[in-house]
Amino acid sequence: MIYRSQKSALRSLTSLAATQGGYFTAKQADTWGYAYAHLAYHLKAGNFERASHGLYRIPTLPLSDHDDLVRLSLWSRGRDDLPQAIVSHQTALGLYELGELIPGDIHLTVPPGFRKRPPKGCHFHKRHLGPGQSKEMSGFRITTPAQTLEDLAVDPSISQDQFKKAAKAAVERGLIRRTQTKRLMTQREAVKGSKRATMAR
Repeated sequence: MIYRSQKSALRSLTSLAATQGGYFTAKQADTWGYAYAHLAYHLKAGNFERASHGLYRIPTLPLSDHDDLVRLSLWSRGRDDLPQAIVSHQTALGLYELGELIPGDIHLTVPPGFRKRPPKGCHFHKRHLGPGQSKEMSGFRITTPAQTLEDLAVDPSISQDQFKKAAKAAVERGLIRRTQTKRLMTQREAVKGSKRATMAR
């Protein structure tokens, strides 16, 4: 723990929490000079709120437009206190406003070794994603438009028509190159062909 003046510690913690929808972890608080005893005092005083185990919030900060995704990101943190879940698939498609698909569940990509069980209303996709396959949004990471479409190209739960509309919208808005759609549609046709073959058996 780094010892700082109370004002300096609060300023630093508030600045961090502002990038995370108002939330901060116990480990982050400790880094800025708030040991458990300090947290307990501020919780009692109403300066902080307990959001869940090891997760707190500064109530004077506004909630994020995607508060549920920020909370899930912080919930997914590993032993290093870093979030492991990345918003992906249908949920990412919806955030990019590509097509008219309204996902029922929240889709997250997590590492293969991720052990926490998905909360109600969440669907996990387990795989490794490289640095260039996701990007920062306000309080959480999300797959890039190109990676989102690549993931959905091999996902039979999204219809052919929905996928085509999403890919077309991405090109029109400059989110992916037109040449990328050829590879995506080739992947999509392979999934479509595989599905037909399975149904014919």
